[in-house]
Order: sequence, then structure tokens, then C-alpha cells
Amino acid sequence: MEMSCHYCIVECHKYNPLHIIEEWNGSFFQRTHLKSLGLRVQLGHTPGDHCYNPCPSAGNDFVVVDVNRIHEVALDFCGCDTAQLRYKQLLRMRWYPATTTDPQMAATFNVLEHYHLLSYESKVSAYEFYHNLSRCSDNTGLSPVRDRYSAFMRIVHEWHHLQQLRHAGELAVLCPACLHPDKNLSHGWENSPPATRWLYALFVTIDANCRLKRKTVSSDQVDPGLNAGWAYFHSTCVSHNAVNMADTKSSRGLAATSIGTIDCARHEFKLPNGVGDLQKGERYLNMDYLVFSALIRFTVTMLNISYDIACQWLKKLWSRMEHMPAWLHIPHDDILVQYFIPKFHIAAHIAACQLTFLWNLTKWVGRTDGEAPERGWANANHVASSMKEMGPGTQHDKLDDHFSDWNWKKTTALGCTLKRKMEEAVKWEWEHCIALYDLEGTIQPTLLGEWGIEVEMWEEDSTHPNPFETITQAAVRSQLAELEAQELQAGINHSLNDDVSPSALISGRIELEDMQQRLKHDISNLSLHPMDKQREAIIHRTNALQRRVDSWSRYQQLYMPIVSTLHSSTNSAPQALLKPQDLPLYLPSALEHFNCNHQHRLVTALNKLHSHLRLRSHMYKFKDKNLRGQASSTRVQNLIGRVEAKKDAAVEKYKRARQAMASLSCRLGKMGWEERLRPLRHEDIRPMGDFAGDHTQGTGTISWIWLNKLVYIGVHIEWCKALLAFLEWQSGWWHQCTTLRSFQKTTEQEGLQAYAYRQAALRSAMQKSFQARWSFDCRLIIDARSQQEKQCLIVDGSISGPELK
Repeated sequence: MEMSCHYCIVECHKYNPLHIIEEWNGSFFQRTHLKSLGLRVQLGHTPGDHCYNPCPSAGNDFVVVDVNRIHEVALDFCGCDTAQLRYKQLLRMRWYPATTTDPQMAATFNVLEHYHLLSYESKVSAYEFYHNLSRCSDNTGLSPVRDRYSAFMRIVHEWHHLQQLRHAGELAVLCPACLHPDKNLSHGWENSPPATRWLYALFVTIDANCRLKRKTVSSDQVDPGLNAGWAYFHSTCVSHNAVNMADTKSSRGLAATSIGTIDCARHEFKLPNGVGDLQKGERYLNMDYLVFSALIRFTVTMLNISYDIACQWLKKLWSRMEHMPAWLHIPHDDILVQYFIPKFHIAAHIAACQLTFLWNLTKWVGRTDGEAPERGWANANHVASSMKEMGPGTQHDKLDDHFSDWNWKKTTALGCTLKRKMEEAVKWEWEHCIALYDLEGTIQPTLLGEWGIEVEMWEEDSTHPNPFETITQAAVRSQLAELEAQELQAGINHSLNDDVSPSALISGRIELEDMQQRLKHDISNLSLHPMDKQREAIIHRTNALQRRVDSWSRYQQLYMPIVSTLHSSTNSAPQALLKPQDLPLYLPSALEHFNCNHQHRLVTALNKLHSHLRLRSHMYKFKDKNLRGQASSTRVQNLIGRVEAKKDAAVEKYKRARQAMASLSCRLGKMGWEERLRPLRHEDIRPMGDFAGDHTQGTGTISWIWLNKLVYIGVHIEWCKALLAFLEWQSGWWHQCTTLRSFQKTTEQEGLQAYAYRQAALRSAMQKSFQARWSFDCRLIIDARSQQEKQCLIVDGSISGPELK
């Protein structure tokens, strides 16, 4: 702090007119304004120079918003013959005017840049930021600050738009690693053979965000957007506004109930023209429009689309496209299109969808999870509360600005991100290869060859049987029934009873065993003093089970007479004294004279265990996300408890079936099934995405119950070359911009060239930085692969190393 006299303060602050001054009033230092001390700010001249025709601002009352506070200054415009327009004089002072005609308020470039970055990182609204500055100016209410909030909002809106206009030719920040012909793709890439076509695949993912609503506050005519579709937001079909604005409970008072977006699934970038308002949920009309608007910019031969409802959305997709404007049509006949469901969302789908649309079962997609929009929503949801009160144009421009910053941060972080992913890939590739070798060493080579052929045939043509699809117990019953029907038509009848065939006898026995286990479980869970209704339900179930066991036993005596001998020779209590849930029900697997295959029963029990584990995981996530309060938590805990009981029953069923299979396998000569259907330990019973310790999907191993075969998919470093090529192209593009436009004034031409050279230098520096980071890791990958091949040769001389896809 420096003490100066009145005259010196005014003189030294001609160059710093927005400093905060405190004046000694005889008792204490009191805050004052430089305006009250006599300082006048002269525009159009070098500070300190005299203007022969100064023109005071209207009312001699000019307001400037700066980083430290809101200032009132005495301002003179230059009225000389050579003077520029008033708003240009303010801009040369680095003060942004609120209007171009007779401005009375401005904001400094410093405060605009400060708030711009602050809104990205802390998501603070303009209202909160402006009133924070207002309280910094006067926090007592004794000297009220003039309200310039509306003008400040207009300045911020224009400033953000101008900052976006400085991007490379458009308002959107493009993904440098995606496919851009003539920018980062080699000549003739479109003619690449099928074996390398996956290198040029485009990955996109679709999602909607119900938090980013917008109230019916204004209209496009009153509040038009400045970006006008040049960035990410695209005006969706507006010919159905009467339907869209229908007064329903979920959309009452809302002009948009959510927004939809199309993202780059591999690099998490928002795609240009891939964002739009949704009026009634994720209607196909809106989502189709956004998808085709984003895809028409790309020229691809292979397209991977991820959507949480892809199983339904893809139906009649291309016929719906035909009803849209011609400029939205894409040549889908020349493109290999594959559809997926994101990994987090697929757990809620049926088994058929999980087999058809799972990323993990598809070739050439790496470790893509399809959840890129969810990570983007986590960044954007912080501004949802302030944006829902905005008009359509302001909200769209604000979201465009935030999405541009998201893309830019992703661009600058690609060097570190890709380096980390390459290091993890090198490390875990070796771990997975070792695990694969250990598993293959326990399986017969002929089986491995057969399985490999099945997988390759299915990967080449999805019409072939899916090798990852399991056969259920119900399917086996159906096949047995069809086989019996064929035998009856051929005049062959093995049945000893017209009502019950041998296969029906065994199926009935398995159902009875399941009923016994469920009844045992429910009886064990009864309290010491059960209610009469609970006791009555148990007695009814026991009686029903007893009747079914008696009926089934009569047919069992017909097909298996030896059972009577077993019952009479057993050392247990007499059969008449046993409760129905404890009665032994003999199958051929329990006898030395009969043989039966229980493999399908094992698979069915494992499938049920899968289903219950997925359901339990989904219920826990739903509870944590949506339920609050003791009553709701208690109800959902009861539901989870019932699912847990079903899961335990499936575990017991699997163990019984495996025990029976073990007793039969030696006599039947069935070998190799033990590795695919292992003993079920407690640590094996966990969901697919549940990894031990701090491991994740890439650093941990999945429980064997979810695996049929281990498949490891590597990612080619060609992606790195495409990214570097894009940055190189962008640097050259900025160099060309220095001569694209010409101005009459030399100063304006020099300013354009300086900005273009600065952007070109920035892209070149990023390219060199990424290349330096990645060159070392590429050598690590080559060395690691060589080391793996050497160790594989040492382990088994007949094996030349794993075939990595």
C-alpha cells in the first residue's frame, strides 16, 4: 500500500483507472472512487495526451465491470475528425461495450476471460458472478451499485459467441482422432481390405439427458441464437410443435423435456450438429434427425453405433430415413453398420439382446464401452438448474460453449490419455495372454480348434449359430419332445406309459427337486413364532409337494423298478416318516446301472445365477440413485432379499447338477467339461463388472461364470498417426488463413496474420508434444511383444505365441 496526495493519485492512475482507492477522512480509511477525485478517462488517445474535442459519455455516468468490482468512471470519447466510432474506441481500451450506439456500460476483457474460464470449471452462473462483483463493490447497502446485470448478460453472450468464432473454420471443436478425409487419412484408405478396414471405423454413441430441461420462457423470435446451427445444437423438426407442446404431466410448462446428443464413442467428443432439444422423451423422429445430421459430415466404410435402446431403434431405421429431407440421406448400402448397447445399460436387457449387442463379443472394437455421453453429462449437469430458465437461443449458445470447452479439454489431454492407455494395454495384454494359455492348456486341442472355427464363422457372418449362446433346460426339453415325436412317427415307442415318457419323467424329477429346495429355504427362514397365515401357506405347499411326489413316484416305479430296493435298503428313517422336502428322488445318475447327461442342467442353473446377479446389481444401483427414506429402503431391501434367495437356490441347483455330472462322466467317457463348468466357489459368485480389490475391467479378471472363451482384442497404434496427421493438417490450415482475407488497413491485416500464426504454432507444438510422448511408448509395445513371443516359445516349443486380434 502506498500513501499519496490527491494530485499524485489522479496523475498516476491515468494508466490504471480501475484501481480501488481508499481515502483518509481524519479517522479511518474510507473507500472512494477515482471519479470523485477528478480522474477522467480519455479514449482515442494515448493516456496522458490531450484531446481537443472530448465528448463526455451520456449523463457523464459510465459503468465498467472489472474483475475486482463494478466501477463508475468519468469517460470522454474522442470527437476529433480522425476519431473512430465510439464502440471501437472502447475495444481498443480492451473494454467490451454493451451496445454499439452511444454505449454507457462496458466490461473489461479481463473480467470476461475470467468469468469464461470460471463458468467452465466451477459452473458459476452469470447472475451469481455479477452479484458477487456487486457485493465486492458495496456489501453494506449504503451505496447501492447501479444494476447493469441485463447488459452484462448480453455482453457475456456475445463474448462467448466471438470466442467460438475463432475456432478452425467453424464454431465446433472437431475430434482430431476421428476420420477426416484429406486431413488425417492416407490416400486410398477407402479401398482397404477387410482385414484392416476396422482401422477406419467410426464409433458414435447416442444418448439423452433429462436434466437439461428448458421452461417455456421465451421463443426463437424473441431470443434467437447467435450460433445458428454452426456448432453442436441443431434445430430439430419443428413442424410438430402442436404435438410436442401438449400439456402432459411430465412436460407441463416445459418447452424441452431433455436434450439428445451424438458423441464420438472412442474419444468422448460432441459431434457437430449432433445435439438437439427433445420435447417428449427420446422419440425416433428427433433422434433420427440428430443422428443423420451428425453422420452426413463423415465418409466412412464401417460404422459402429451405440444406443441404450439400439435393439428397438434399429428396426426400420433406414426406411425412416427415406421420409426425411434428401440432404440427410447417407449411403448406408456401402457401409458396414454394427449396433451395440452400452456396457452399463446392457445389464437391464434380456439375454438375447446381451448376446447380440454386447461390445465384448464383437471383433475389432477394442475396449469401447459406449458410455461416452454419460461422462459428458456429468460435466454439463452442473449448469442444468440455471439453463432451464433461459430462452431457446441463449440456452443453445451456452451449451454450445460448454461443449466446445469439453472438446478442447479432450483435445489437449489426448497426449497424456493415449499414453496412459497404451501403457495399460501393454501391461494387461501380457496378463490376459498368460491366463489364456493356462486355460487352453487344460482343454483338448481338437476342442480349441472347433471353438475357434465356430467363433470365426459367427464373426464373419452373424447368421451362423452364435457360439456364445447357451442352451437352456427348456430348450433341451423341447428338443427331446421333438425327438420323441419323430420316433413315434417312425413307429418307435420307448414309453412304458401313454401319459409319461422317459424324458418327461426326468424333467418332472428336476422340477420336484427345485420345489424341495425352495420349500426347505422358506421353512428355514420362518421365525420362531410365525403368523397363522405364514404357517397355512407352508402347510399348503407341503401338501401339494407330497401329492406331486406320490404321483411321480408311481411312474418312477414303472421305469426304474430298482428304486424300491434302494428305498428298502437305505439306513435313513422310513420313507413314510420323511417329509416331502426330504424324500430322496433317485435319478439314473444316482444308480450304477443307468447313465444320463446333466450338462444342460448345469448350464441352466448358471444362466439363472447370471440373471439373479444382474438383477441384484441393477436393484442396488436403482436404490442408490432413486430411493430415499427408511420406508422405501426397507421395501427394496426385502425385494433384494428375495432375489438373494433365488440366487442361493440357483447356486445349490448348480452344485447338485455338477455332482451328478461328476458321477456320470467317468462311465460315459465325457472329458473336458470340468474346465468349462468348474466347482462354484463363493468368490466366483459376483456380477460381471465386479472386480476384486481396486481392479477395473481392464486391470482385473472376470469371474469364470461369465466366460465361455477368453478373447483379447488389441488396439492398433494407427490411431496415433491419424491424430498427429490431423494436427499437422490443422497447422497448415491456419498458415493458409493468413492469406484468405485481405483488409484495407495494414493494422487489421497484421492482426489477422498474427492470430493465425499463433494458432498454427499451437497445433505444431501439440503435435510435437504428443509425438514425443508416444514415441517412447511405441518402443515399449514393440519390446513387450518381442518379450512375450520369446517367453511363449520357452513355455511350449510347439506354440508360437497367442494370436492377438
